[in-house]
Amino acid sequence: MTISVGRLGALLVAVAGMAAAYPLTWKRQGAGAPKLVVAHHIVGLTGGNPAGAFTLDTWTNDIKLASSNGIDGFALNIGADDFTFQQVGFAYQAAAGVSPDFKLFLSLDMGAIDAQIGCNKTEAGDFIRNVTNTFITQPNQLQIDGKPLVSTFAGELCTLGGADVFTGWNTEFTQHPDIAGKIHFVPSFFIDIQQFKNFSNVLDGDFNFNGGWPITFTTDNGAAQQLLGLGPDDSFDNLTPEQQGIIASQIGSFDVDDEHITQLGLVANSAHTYMTAVAPWFFTHFNEQQGNKNFIFDADDHLYVTRWQNLIQNRDKVDIAQIVTWNDFGESHYIGPIEGNLPAGSEVWTTGFDHQGFLQITNHFATWFKTGTEPPITTDQLVMWARPHPKDATPSNDPLTAPSNFQLTQDRLWAVVLATAPGSLTLATGDTATQTFDVQPGVNKFNMSLTPGGFMQGTLTRDNATVINLKPDGYTFNPNPTTFNFNIFVAAASADASGAAPAPPASTDPAAPPASTDSTAPPASTDPVAPPASTDSAAPPASTDTAASAAPTDTAVVPPSTRLYLRTLRSLLQTLPLCHLRLPLRWTQLRLLRPPTPLPRPLPLLEAIFASCRFPTEGADRMRRFCRYPTVFLL
Repeated sequence: MTISVGRLGALLVAVAGMAAAYPLTWKRQGAGAPKLVVAHHIVGLTGGNPAGAFTLDTWTNDIKLASSNGIDGFALNIGADDFTFQQVGFAYQAAAGVSPDFKLFLSLDMGAIDAQIGCNKTEAGDFIRNVTNTFITQPNQLQIDGKPLVSTFAGELCTLGGADVFTGWNTEFTQHPDIAGKIHFVPSFFIDIQQFKNFSNVLDGDFNFNGGWPITFTTDNGAAQQLLGLGPDDSFDNLTPEQQGIIASQIGSFDVDDEHITQLGLVANSAHTYMTAVAPWFFTHFNEQQGNKNFIFDADDHLYVTRWQNLIQNRDKVDIAQIVTWNDFGESHYIGPIEGNLPAGSEVWTTGFDHQGFLQITNHFATWFKTGTEPPITTDQLVMWARPHPKDATPSNDPLTAPSNFQLTQDRLWAVVLATAPGSLTLATGDTATQTFDVQPGVNKFNMSLTPGGFMQGTLTRDNATVINLKPDGYTFNPNPTTFNFNIFVAAASADASGAAPAPPASTDPAAPPASTDSTAPPASTDPVAPPASTDSAAPPASTDTAASAAPTDTAVVPPSTRLYLRTLRSLLQTLPLCHLRLPLRWTQLRLLRPPTPLPRPLPLLEAIFASCRFPTEGADRMRRFCRYPTVFLL
């Protein structure tokens, strides 16, 4: 069945009319508003055991390293540890000694505080008010709208001794006489976001801590299978290009951010400051005694870079981008050096797995996000990463099962090139497994199949000369691991250094020794199982990824009838406050969904979209009927 251009035009008019009747409610922060990039620093890993305790010098080194890579400050994640005041004091003192421009703010870890004090007790309110008042007057305290910023990790179940959660955060913290009028409060509450409006006089903004990962794309509840059209027992291997495109569209998506922004806009007496996350990875594997956490979030398809690109594209809606994290080794999403007191058990998957290659490319994307203009690339950079064993491997000595969602990940080598000029990149994962890609100026994303028993190597060439040759010594894609490890080994090099990222500590796992440079050139054969030489299907590197700075223009999508089709879908997408779309239809996906011939099958697609609508509690009957019976409006 097809729909005439005239009917699609009428649909556009109808959608535009409804958008006018039900205006978007979020507050756009504006492209010209100042932007900040901060990193989440776990203070709980900086004290305690003297062997790993931070000194003033450790904090100074971290701050210098972060600042030199485009990071403007640290969110200091704190609990009620006996070393909290000392370590936070070191952090503020170190920041003052490095630069007045490097800012700090507290992130109250209410999960830790609950375990240490009990967050429903008045003592918890006493503690967070005390620690807040102790540090908000420090010279390097981050100020928003002239007030010190304070955030949280969790707290949505804490009453602080009040009658309920909403009352407790109001009377025992933001409006308590000790704090009232002093702070700009932007917590991360893990609640149904439609409850935001109940936090009037509490929320000055919202921090979407989980925004960096596709947390709803899981196998546990069947969401991933349903989205991909798979049965409960179907394999995630051998997916079609369309299914792979759907998975890629989940990675780094801004869809959930839009929902947060919409609900934040309904909060009265709020500045509507929006802070969201960007993350490189996620894997945790703790037993019951260590916390009973054993899962991954899908972080393939160049998550870190893709998420940055989507934040840049939507920068007018975001005030602060927070890198999650600098040093959370227990969940494998760190970009800083491996140091301090690691959570017990995490050394198994952390030792030897340095992630500072991500830090080395952060400045490019952080600057782009803050200024709205992509900075020139003056030095070629290559970052590669991969897991240490096949996802279906059976370890010889691991009492735990494979982490939840492991089926979603792919056995591939991922690579990003920041290129000054055109060239070629040859990736190799084995003696007879190589693939060569064209490199264009700007950001380029590539991947290829890993080879059991193989290695990782990348060689960037230009004008018949080698620019970068990176082969970290000892990395092996080990088909017979001792334990499950879904963390990643990251190697990085630049044209002027031509080596690996700072060497991590020696690994106790022979499959993952420290990264270093090897001048051996990659084999000249091709990978028989790899896809055709190209970049990530969601963002081809034929040029600098323009999708990161602006939505694709209509001229990039051939026939006029197809452009009208896409405009129609985009208009429908913009009615998010009216009809919540659960299908992840970003603009990049709409390009993937464009019909091969003018306007075939738009009605079934639209019906599939509206079949997943969730009706607003105060929606008009017209809107409900439109969501429930889209066919009536299209005929």
